[in-house]
Amino acid sequence: MQKLPSILLVDDDSTNNFLNELLFKKLDVTEQVLVAESGSQALDLLAQAAPDAPALILLDVNMPGMSGIQFLEAYQQLPDAQRGATVVIMLTTTMDARDLIRLDELSIAGLVSKPLTKEKIDNILQLHFQRQLPG
Repeated sequence: MQKLPSILLVDDDSTNNFLNELLFKKLDVTEQVLVAESGSQALDLLAQAAPDAPALILLDVNMPGMSGIQFLEAYQQLPDAQRGATVVIMLTTTMDARDLIRLDELSIAGLVSKPLTKEKIDNILQLHFQRQLPG
């Protein structure tokens, strides 16, 4: 399987980030895993990475400071060169009805419940990148 150039994990929970990064490395689906513990840190990483936008952003909804939705609102304002053809997937444990309505207005590719698993990653790869994990 052809690897994704890079993936950006955005979650204020360092344990989630560690486990998700480990899972992506074990599955060998990306050249690079970028990690941000806040929405503002993620925006900084994207600015530094331009024009090499990550292929995939996995974004926690509920974070202190800049929430996942606030990050998305700021992300929408970035120049196309910084956003590239990035697929944005929201990660969540619970969703407030107001958040769901707001997410409909923002361009995300999907919503995935935590925790991430091999099966969920395989599904994301098939749906959005026409790739499949080996056997």
